Amino acid sequence: MKKALLAGATALLAATAMTPAHADDIKQGGSMVVTYKDDVSTLDPAIGYDWQNWSMIKSLFDGLMDYEPGTTNLMKDLAEDYTISEDGTVFTFKLREGVKFHNGREMTAEDVKYSLDRVTNPKTQSPGAGFFGSIKGFDAVAAGETESLEGVTVVDPYTVKIELSRPDATFLHVMAINFSSIVPKEEVEKWGADFGKHPVGTGAFSLEDWTLGQHLIFKRNEAYWRAGVPKLDQITFEVGQEPVVALLRLQRGEADIPGDGIPPAKFLEVTQDPQYKDLIIEGGQLHTGYVTMNVKMPPFDKLEVRQAVNMAINKDRVIRIINGRAVAANQPLPPSMPGYDTAYEGYKYDPEGAKTLLAKAGLGDGFETELYVYNTDPNPRIAQSIQADLAAIGIKVEIKALAQANVIAAGGEADQAPMIWSGGMAWIADFPDPSNFYGPILGCSGAVQGGWNWSWYCNEDLDKLATEADSITDPAKKAEREELWRKIFISVMDDAPWAPVFHEQRFTMRSERLGGPDAIFVDPVHIPVNYDYVWAKDVQ
Repeated sequence: MKKALLAGATALLAATAMTPAHADDIKQGGSMVVTYKDDVSTLDPAIGYDWQNWSMIKSLFDGLMDYEPGTTNLMKDLAEDYTISEDGTVFTFKLREGVKFHNGREMTAEDVKYSLDRVTNPKTQSPGAGFFGSIKGFDAVAAGETESLEGVTVVDPYTVKIELSRPDATFLHVMAINFSSIVPKEEVEKWGADFGKHPVGTGAFSLEDWTLGQHLIFKRNEAYWRAGVPKLDQITFEVGQEPVVALLRLQRGEADIPGDGIPPAKFLEVTQDPQYKDLIIEGGQLHTGYVTMNVKMPPFDKLEVRQAVNMAINKDRVIRIINGRAVAANQPLPPSMPGYDTAYEGYKYDPEGAKTLLAKAGLGDGFETELYVYNTDPNPRIAQSIQADLAAIGIKVEIKALAQANVIAAGGEADQAPMIWSGGMAWIADFPDPSNFYGPILGCSGAVQGGWNWSWYCNEDLDKLATEADSITDPAKKAEREELWRKIFISVMDDAPWAPVFHEQRFTMRSERLGGPDAIFVDPVHIPVNYDYVWAKDVQ
């Protein structure tokens, strides 16, 4: 077990310069408490798609692929091995044998087939269905003509073949996201729409109890197929905890991780206190915070209005609200993402120019609208700053501050939320590729009920360019692919369905009781924390 742990955690050891001797001291056992303000919306991997439930789902379920802990490097997960055809359109995965679901049944290739059919079926209303658009037969499933993906074939109990309709440079990444998690058919059919409250996967933890409005309790999966993982015996997620109260509880030793982060009002006080120096962790992230404008709802169906909003927002003032923990954004992609256009200047802060555009749109006297926002600080204060900026050009904004799940639900309806501030739910890449900042949040496939394209923007010409870009799989043509993505995102900004505001750094805090490399507490993929690799220091 010890040897397997070291093999599975190579990236962690390297990231923190830990020695094998130190790793030998890591013991099994213990627990931790994670706090959140709001309850969890769902733990169904086909549905869940927010900051809060993302890493919870990753700890309950596995997919064919995953990422090395604390990195964006792909690794095999439920797939023991795989091959790719010479033309890049056929992927054959050999599954690990003996892997069991939490209900005790062995996972097989039939489960892989069922899970992919389910997530792409329109009846599931998965916000991630569009990720699978390159699989042969996807269009027929999406149109409701069939419930089975033609391109997914069970070869034998431990082998599944996936044929694509075109080469897809992102496909292995897609196999690593939560939407590709493998689920057991019998449990989904048993619970129906409530499967998200009774999740059964093959992951490192299983759900022991969920008392709505109070807590969720995860227990260690003692039969987990990856030796030495997880180290903790139990995780308790306590909900209904205001972030400031959660911080106080951590300081008193009653909680271990404030899931909503360090409260902005306490940020400087905590980060400047020497006693917390080793407990505060900072990490970069592929993140963009933005305001969406629903192009299907007047007056945001007018280009000049959307451009005016872009020019009205004082981004520097917004960044000051979060203690300067970000840089201003002028395009959807963050600066560290391939395809980011360093030469693009975007829409300058220009309230007078914004007024001119409103007058050109026939709205010189302004108009009234609504801005939806996640109700956890600092997001309402950011919304108020944006509200003041828009008032200065004649746009009267009513703020709708709601729980995260309710804001997400409103964005997934074509006629409900004219504007949304994405903060607290803002886009952090599912995988490190520019396509991930397009398809689900700006592409036509995301502009569907329950989707995350809250601007409901759909440019079919750009969708074709995106498909062309993702069909470039030759590493020698990397520059050509990046140039296509630059063209796509700058064209998006010409249409202005968003007002990008900032790219944020991630800060979190942990109690002294917890061990683990910093990288797993600000994991770029298991957001916000890779719970599988945390350990407790006080285990005897």
